[in-house]
Amino acid sequence: MTDPDHSPTIVLNGARHELPGATSALDLIADVTGRELNPDGTPADGGRLGIALAVDGEVIRRGAWSGFALADGHTVDVVTAVQGG
Repeated sequence: MTDPDHSPTIVLNGARHELPGATSALDLIADVTGRELNPDGTPADGGRLGIALAVDGEVIRRGAWSGFALADGHTVDVVTAVQGG
């Protein structure tokens, strides 16, 4: 039995993170980056995103973000590409 007052909690990059309810991976990435995203995961402004997403150790393709529902207990890693060495 689920508690209707309980917000799902994930581990995001090693820290507990409460979700505002049913959240897709796309919604989370948009929130984390502060950018509006198209349903295919590309930025609405036409720029580059440079983000990779893994849930419970499995990489989720950008095109699948909008259909991937995050759930209580998921471990999520968001990695940003950095240029240079």
